[in-house]
Formats: sequence, structure tokens, C-alpha cells
Amino acid sequence: MSDLTVIVLAAGGGTRMKSKTPKVLHRIGGRTMIGHVLTAVAALEPARLVTVVGHQRELVAPHVSERYPDAVLAVQEEQLGTGHAVRVALDALADAPTEGVVLVANGDTPLLETQTLRAFAEAHRAADAAVSILSGIVANPFGYGRIVRDDAGAVQAIVEEKDATDAQRAITEINSGILAFDAAYLADVIGRIGNDNAKGEYYLTDAIGLARDAGLVVAAHAIEDAQQTEGANDRAQLAVLGRELNRRIVTRWMEDGVTVMDPATTWIDADVVLAPDVTILPGTQLLGATVVAEDAVVGPDTTLEDCEIGTGARVVRTHGQLAVIGAGASVGPFAYLRPGTLLGADGKIGTFVETKNAQIADGAKVPHLSYVGDAEIGEGTNIGAGTIFANYDGVNKHRTVVGKQAKTGSNNTFVAPVVIGDGASTGGGTVVRRNVPAGALAVSASPQRNLEGWVASHRAGTAQAAAAEAAGAAVAGATGEQSENGPGLGDDPAERAES
Repeated sequence: MSDLTVIVLAAGGGTRMKSKTPKVLHRIGGRTMIGHVLTAVAALEPARLVTVVGHQRELVAPHVSERYPDAVLAVQEEQLGTGHAVRVALDALADAPTEGVVLVANGDTPLLETQTLRAFAEAHRAADAAVSILSGIVANPFGYGRIVRDDAGAVQAIVEEKDATDAQRAITEINSGILAFDAAYLADVIGRIGNDNAKGEYYLTDAIGLARDAGLVVAAHAIEDAQQTEGANDRAQLAVLGRELNRRIVTRWMEDGVTVMDPATTWIDADVVLAPDVTILPGTQLLGATVVAEDAVVGPDTTLEDCEIGTGARVVRTHGQLAVIGAGASVGPFAYLRPGTLLGADGKIGTFVETKNAQIADGAKVPHLSYVGDAEIGEGTNIGAGTIFANYDGVNKHRTVVGKQAKTGSNNTFVAPVVIGDGASTGGGTVVRRNVPAGALAVSASPQRNLEGWVASHRAGTAQAAAAEAAGAAVAGATGEQSENGPGLGDDPAERAES
């Protein structure tokens, strides 16, 4: 829309939020409220986009500029009403519009959609109106300003609840506060709006009455989906809007071919991307910029933030952030994927495994009870249960590299920095402190020693000692003799000698 100017009002304090965070920066669906509005507005590709900031502008302004660098920021030093805010916005433009359409939206209406704004602007043009109101049809209009029309359907006025007659209170068409102006009319009228009211503020809606008085056309474009225009003034209202936004997002993905087993317990952020034939199981949250490829199954009870899940992968009861899971890979249950985790195709991160800054190649497996931090694991390698990659020396982090097709034993500790070569093995309980050559077996545990009679001499009178004595008697009765080394022990002469 090359002749469209959009002004987004975001200067208010939002005191009912009772928060150190500005109202428009409260988040639902993975974006701030103003982020949702600006996303809808930017898709219109307007010629000019102005955001009016004021209260806590040191927080709001950088957020707007980060997401939409082309937006012009207008500062309303004192919050003197919507009319004053629009005047500030026009003054901030080097080329304030004198023709076309000026659309004024609010920064706290996160359900607002691009197609609604486009249809509103087009209806405004078609009506050749000086000013148009985006209105909504609601079942319960209590508390809202009513749109009063004459017999021909032309807008006569906006009547607030406290001023309405019984007949006017029965009207179900309400004012959303979102307005469209003929640019030339707005340029003329904005300086004529006064502040002769109880609050001493300049109300933009006064432009409607001034247009009527001048015999100009005032139009209203009614939408059935009035929730798009609802704002959030406190956290309870924000939660209601958040649930409704999520319902819409989940429904849209199901319509696009995604299976969501339990929509009520599934939360999907606005920037998530899902392929057809993805399956999402109950209790799943897909957050941030997460992307899930076709035929992947996620859940139940899984939270993924800014993750990439490959085709046909399976992620169950897992918490992941900034992780990439390859095609056909398996994760969980009860896995914790920290930033920098990269699992290759057909790989496995199993039960009670934590990973961080770890690249695990195609077909490699970390199946059980392990911590893998600052590591590289080669193709086809299997990491034994209970393995710890000891990456931190108390001052610095170090990296462990395990080659391809290696097989490491259970209960290992790899003390970084260390390299385990291709095709190497490690024994159970090994602490690897030095590099292991390709094809070698590394062991560090000393031979087992059995100290016969230790329980009898050190735990006499305990249940443990009684059990050991009973076991010895049973062995003696079965063999008809008592081993001089104690019952059931001493099979290995070398171990007897060490004892």
C-alpha cells in the first residue's frame, strides 16, 4: 500500500500491569504485544511506519528498532491523549502525508491480523470517508463505546456506555479505537482537536464529531472477530488473550496438516514453523523459532525453544534450547539439550542425558545417564552409560574429541582436553586423562581385591554380618567343606595372593 501511513500508539504507562516491564513489552505467543502489532502492520508494506513511544521509552524504543529498523520513532514526552500522540507522530515525519490513508493502531492488541487491517483500509477508501472506525460485533457490548448509525447506515456518533440510552446500550457494534483517516483531513483536523474535558487530554476520537459537523463522511467497518481489537490492561487480560492466540495458532497448524493430539495442553509460539504430518503429543511447548520437519514426533511433556528437529525424528519428554536434531534421530525420555547441541541423522541422546555445546555425528549414541559438554563424538560411536565429559578445570572449559566407531565403557570420565581415536575402546570405570590412539583399549582401573572376612571383623553384630555368616554356612553345607579364604571366594589364585 504505497500511499499508506501507519501510526502505532505505544506511549502509555500500563499501570494496571503492576510491572517494571512496559505494558506493550509483555509477551504472549513468543512475541511482545507490540511485536504482534508491528508484524501485522509491516506485512502491509506501508510507505511510512511511525511508533509513538513515551513511558519507559528507553526500553520500548530499542525493542521496536531491533525488530523493525525502518520504523520512525516519535517521542511523546507527556502522555496528553491519543490526539496529542498522533500530532507528535506526524511532526516526527520528514514528509508528513498529505494524501492517501493514515491508519492509527494501538500497540496492545496482539490478535490483530494483517488481512483485517488491509480490508479496513480498502473499505475506508471505498467509502471516500474523512475518517473510518474499525468496529466489532460482540454478544456482550457492556463497557464499550457503541457505534450509532442512522437509518441509511451512516455513522452518526460513538456513544460511551455511561452516556448511552437503553436503546443505544442494546447496540452490539462497538468502537475498537482503531481509526483510518484521509491524510489531508487528518493534517487539517489534528490541530483543531481541543482538550476541554475532565482529563485535559486531546482525544483523537474528537475528529469524528468534527468531521460530522463539517458534513464529511464518517464510516465504520465492522468485523465479526472483535477479539482481534481487544487490548490487555492487566495480566489476567493478557492471559486470556494468550490462550486465545494459542488456540488460533494451534488450529491453523492442524488445518495445515499437523496432528495435535491435545490442543488444550499444546503451546506453539507465533514464529514456530511446522511441516505437514508432524505429530505433537500432549504437554508440549514449541517456542521461539523452533522448526519441525515432516513425520517428526514431539512429546509428550516436551519443551523446545529455538530448536530444529529433522525429518522423522522422535523427541520425548525433553527440554531443549538452541539444539539441532537430525533426521531419524531419537531423543529422550528425560533428556536436557542445552545450547550448541547438534545430533546427527539416526543418532541417539537417551534417558537422563545432558548435552551442551556437543556435536554428535550421524549414527552416534549417548544412550544413558551421561553428561556431554564441549565435545565432539564421531560417526557410529557409542558412549557407555554413566559417562561424564569433565570439561571444566575450575577456570577454563576444554574440549573432548571422540573419533568415529569408538566404543567406550560404562562409568567413564573423560578429563578434557583429550582425544580418543577412531575405533578405540575404553574399559568400564576408566578415567581417561591422556589421548587414546586409534584402535587402542584404554583402562585405568586397578585389579579387583577381595578382603575376605572384612564384614565379620568390621561390622560384627549387624544385619549385614548375619547375612554374610548365613551365606557362608549355606556354602559350607553345600560343598561339605570350608574354603580357607572364606565362603565362595578365592577362585582366582592371583586375586587370592593379592588378598
